[in-house]
Amino acid sequence: MIGDKMNDRKQHVINKAHQLFIEKGFQATSIQDILDFSGISKGTFYKYFSSKSELLIAIYKTIYKQLQKERNDLLIGKSPSDIEVFIKQLEMQMISTRKNKLITLYEEVISTNDADLKQFIRVARLRSLRWMFSRFIDIFGEKNKPYLLDCAIMFQGLLQNNLQYNRLATDSNEKISYVVRYSVNRLVNMVNEVAVADEQLHDPELLEKWLPGLQKNNHELIVQFYKIVSAMRNCISKHFQDKKDQEKYHELIDFIQEEIMHTRAPRKFLIESTLQTLQNNPAGIWEKELLQLNELITAFFQQLEENEEEH
Repeated sequence: MIGDKMNDRKQHVINKAHQLFIEKGFQATSIQDILDFSGISKGTFYKYFSSKSELLIAIYKTIYKQLQKERNDLLIGKSPSDIEVFIKQLEMQMISTRKNKLITLYEEVISTNDADLKQFIRVARLRSLRWMFSRFIDIFGEKNKPYLLDCAIMFQGLLQNNLQYNRLATDSNEKISYVVRYSVNRLVNMVNEVAVADEQLHDPELLEKWLPGLQKNNHELIVQFYKIVSAMRNCISKHFQDKKDQEKYHELIDFIQEEIMHTRAPRKFLIESTLQTLQNNPAGIWEKELLQLNELITAFFQQLEENEEEH
């Protein structure tokens, strides 16, 4: 219960600080402003965050975690190759970005000299690119994989600029939907054109260098991992009515996903401990999914060992 209260209080500070950063700007908001607005002491603040920059990173992580869950939920029961699902995922992402004023916050970060903040943003952008590249493989197939990193880079620029100039005309979320669909239609032609020309600017293997993790292994492992995790998240909302229980199990799954997908040296013993906690849930659910997840993680660590032996 104490841990739950601490998490609630920390999330309260994150929410209040986010509101302040939007209203006043990140640099113009002082820690004292955050203390006054959220109603906490300086000691409590530093219990949760070492600096204002770490607090901003926590805001980004909270938003990205929710976005990731919502994007994965859209895939449940759908074919990953369905381009309409991808369009809905993009619409959701763009609406979230606008609602949370992420562009404004991003522009402020770029103008600061905070190395940690800039590094976090750089990695976040690369993860977004990696997600898009992975989805392009789902949609356009393995045969086009050599060209899809280039297409992901170009498409990000195309979509961002279309949205930026469209924003001058309207703030309507309906307009976002139109811009996303228009941009995706151009994407389809782009992929076909680059594939026919057989031109490649960036080798997709660069992603392995930029962002180590599960992408060291084959794409099929990634697809399986997301399918299993999405199914488990779906089970949580169905079988646990208490919000605290839902948050607890989502956090356990988040931890495994973070270790597998984004950590240079995943900690096997912690992943195994987390899996055991999931196994011991009182509702006795996801037995099949946990078995599949265990098998996938075993295969993942086997491949990591093989890669180390090769090098």
